[in-house]
Amino acid sequence: MIRHRIAAVLFSIAVTVAMAALDRTPGATAMAQEPAQSDRDPAEANRAPFALVDHTGRAVTDRDFLGRFLLIFFGYTHCPDVCPMDLAIMSEAVDLLGDEGNWVQPLFITIDPVRDTVAVLANFVGHFHPRLIGLTGTPEQVTAVAKRYHARYQMFTPAEGAEPESYLMDHTAAFYLLGPDGGGLALFNHATKAEDIAAVIRQFIDRLP
Repeated sequence: MIRHRIAAVLFSIAVTVAMAALDRTPGATAMAQEPAQSDRDPAEANRAPFALVDHTGRAVTDRDFLGRFLLIFFGYTHCPDVCPMDLAIMSEAVDLLGDEGNWVQPLFITIDPVRDTVAVLANFVGHFHPRLIGLTGTPEQVTAVAKRYHARYQMFTPAEGAEPESYLMDHTAAFYLLGPDGGGLALFNHATKAEDIAAVIRQFIDRLP
């Protein structure tokens, strides 16, 4: 659907502000070490916390993934084209890293929790990468995590006479790369080549102490 593609592109432009909520760029790492302006632990200041449920039914938070790079994509299982394409790219990027790919945890966070139940996600992620984790939650939980990452989405109601659950979701189409401390490192737009994503991730892995 043309409208779906256009909105995805527009939202991917809007996502460039997302790093204001994360650690932004490699050059911003030093900024994260500045004294906090409140009682919040400076080590916590970089992170965009979340509490969701994975595709096995296990409750998880962002803390469960500390120590690994996260490659995150927001989407939904009924997505006709953008999500399958980008999840395939994500999977290829992780595989291109070879053994270094073990440092990277790919995550798919649904923005359609009503339809994307644990069972639906479990079936969906199995079509992509064996280590891909699907995350869902209550509508309130999903809204909260999307807001923290500046991931936007909007429901388009089905045409008159169509099944009520046949709606589409326009959404931010971008990959978020987070570091082992949970701070943001990079954003990749929709359809970025897997080779380019892998090359950037490898640069960060090579900088590990």
